[in-house]
Amino acid sequence: MQKFQRLRLILGDQLNANHSWYKHCDPQTLYVIAELRQETDYVCHHIQKLCAFFAAMNAFANSLQQAGHSVLYLTLDDTAQYPDLPSLINALLSRYQCKVFEYQQPDELRLLAQLSSFKLVNSVVRQQVSTEHFLLDDSDLTRYFKAETRHRLESFYRNMRKRFNILMDNGQPTGGTWNYDQNNRQTFKANDIKAIPQPLLFANPVNDIIERIDRHQVASIGQIQGQLLWPINQQQSNQLLAYFCSHCLPRFGTFQDAMTSKSPHQWSLYHSRLSFALNCKMLHPMQVIEAAISAHRSNPEAISLAQIEGFVRQILGWREFIRGIYWANGDSYKLSNTLFATRDLPAWFWTGKTHMQCMRHAINQSLEFAYAHHIQRLMITGNFALLTGIHPDLVEAWYLGIYIDAIEWVEQPNTRGMALFADNGLLASKPYAASGNYINKMSDYCTTCKYDVKTKTEANSCPFNAFYWYFLQQHEQRFNHNPRMAFAYKNWQRLSTEQRRDIIARADYLLDHIEQL
Repeated sequence: MQKFQRLRLILGDQLNANHSWYKHCDPQTLYVIAELRQETDYVCHHIQKLCAFFAAMNAFANSLQQAGHSVLYLTLDDTAQYPDLPSLINALLSRYQCKVFEYQQPDELRLLAQLSSFKLVNSVVRQQVSTEHFLLDDSDLTRYFKAETRHRLESFYRNMRKRFNILMDNGQPTGGTWNYDQNNRQTFKANDIKAIPQPLLFANPVNDIIERIDRHQVASIGQIQGQLLWPINQQQSNQLLAYFCSHCLPRFGTFQDAMTSKSPHQWSLYHSRLSFALNCKMLHPMQVIEAAISAHRSNPEAISLAQIEGFVRQILGWREFIRGIYWANGDSYKLSNTLFATRDLPAWFWTGKTHMQCMRHAINQSLEFAYAHHIQRLMITGNFALLTGIHPDLVEAWYLGIYIDAIEWVEQPNTRGMALFADNGLLASKPYAASGNYINKMSDYCTTCKYDVKTKTEANSCPFNAFYWYFLQQHEQRFNHNPRMAFAYKNWQRLSTEQRRDIIARADYLLDHIEQL
């Protein structure tokens, strides 16, 4: 058995080929990448998510081996005897007689706690290093974020623009405006729908992975057709980035909030779909930002400033902001439930079998592709969960399992903070509650729905309408002084006592029959 001085662990979301670890080949260093039941089982994952992680991990191991590094890739077959990651690590440390155990800092609190605290065998030295991925390192996070403190994206985003000199001219925002969000709320017209580009899809073979997952009886949700459409290596990730900059970025900002059911490419639209590659670290955020800005500067007539700013805000602003919220608040954040939501998740969240066209479309799309864009997540499924008071733990487990890009650090604040307002406004200044009117405005779902979006209390009225007013009434004491909700409460007070009573009665009925919606 070969001996190694050092064992370095690479987690499934640490596939950063440009990490300083790999600059030199050290024959005394063994890299370990492992498929583990503790990672497949902590929630019920989408089958495409499981396949994508395993395929990307395997591809990364092969690339390291080709570069001359010593790599041990362990499948579920190899790790089945180990109950968890620490037991596997200690077994390997003993087998290869290692003196040093090194790991990159995990992005998730549960893995950080596990890797930093378990007892190592044979007095092995433990060392943690940075993932060298995010724009802000740990010391930076403490400068910008404090626990149990309200933070707002816009202020943070402007600071990031200044700090990294992104879309800046002599200390001022390029074009004289920080944010073009008002320009980025257009909806699709008939001609717009015809122009939606075909998405770039890959055909990565994963039948061996599916067979292995099935053989080990790993529970999963969703569907896969034998080939994986998502990128699994740096080359494919770069291809997807280039395709986005050429085909989608020119209209990304304009339609970034829009939804439609009338295009064969309705699930992808103008979105980059780079989040899996980014969150696995096959792409660096600055690489993505610079590629998009370069495309804008090369062709400013095709890619306007409003398009590029909207995209940069997601990567430079929102992605780093969400991570800051997660690490600043630690384990206490996952317990937050400010609105005391207690309802169970309806069973049709796992099947898509609901009469509500918007919910059916968003859920079925998620089951088919392990993907939905941010407005579908926030204003369709998230809005429904908020209005009906579904317990944050259940909503979080659903989001964490069904989406290919869902890792706890990014999923948890988006779910508890943005979608459910469970954190009492640490992340958002108001709950993102909306009636069917918003869905009707931003999509064409309502035109083919069983329910009538124009009414509130009739037997076929859109459930979102009654749920919206019910939510406002239930939480009036908490929100009626929120300036961003003042207009909504004025409209509620304008309704007659009888109208309000009928709306609440309709909402009560719908909640009692939530499984049949």
